[in-house]
Amino acid sequence: MTTGETTRSPASDGGVRIDHTTTEGTFSLDGGTWEVENNVWVVGDDRECVVIDAPHDAAPILDLVGDRRLTHVLLTHAHDDHVTVVPELFEAYPEAVVALHPDDRVLWDQTHPDLAPTRDLADGDVVPVGDVELTVLHTPGHAPGACCFYAADLGVVFTGDTLFSGGPGATGRSFSDFPTIVESIRDQLLALPPETVVHTGHGDSTTIGAEKDDVEEWVRRGH
Repeated sequence: MTTGETTRSPASDGGVRIDHTTTEGTFSLDGGTWEVENNVWVVGDDRECVVIDAPHDAAPILDLVGDRRLTHVLLTHAHDDHVTVVPELFEAYPEAVVALHPDDRVLWDQTHPDLAPTRDLADGDVVPVGDVELTVLHTPGHAPGACCFYAADLGVVFTGDTLFSGGPGATGRSFSDFPTIVESIRDQLLALPPETVVHTGHGDSTTIGAEKDDVEEWVRRGH
């Protein structure tokens, strides 16, 4: 496994910042395996932070966390490429809360049958970090327990594999459903301010406004 570019936000005055790295590995489901590159987002201040998703390689994630207190590992969903190194993060930061929506346990258990998440996420939950809050948005479709994390004070939403630049996440495999993901995006994400930056699980970031007008095209094409 190799690791991609890591971006650290400029030195802050102690306020909350967003750091980013990418990791490379594989995604496996339904008997197939594909090479993928995943985004990892670390949100926090100089004292504490949360990690959003834990794919492939723990080293760059641990480097971004550093000596800060890791309060949560927030999982957008439990496909194996998003939860690979949860055990390594938990070993390094045993007080961290591993948080997953319970509807995704069917996927989680395929990768980590002997390890359980320590917190069940629910729509509307709030996770504080520094002086901001991340609000949990349950957005099933790509996976039954898929969740996004909205930081209103930062003007960003972390969408995992629910919404990408150019359309919704894939729904052609087990435990996914296209009408459900479209409904989730319409109801939960497109209601956010159009200038909201969308940080995705793979690929480039976008904005809510850039994606909002394309929903009917997604419906026509069926993906």
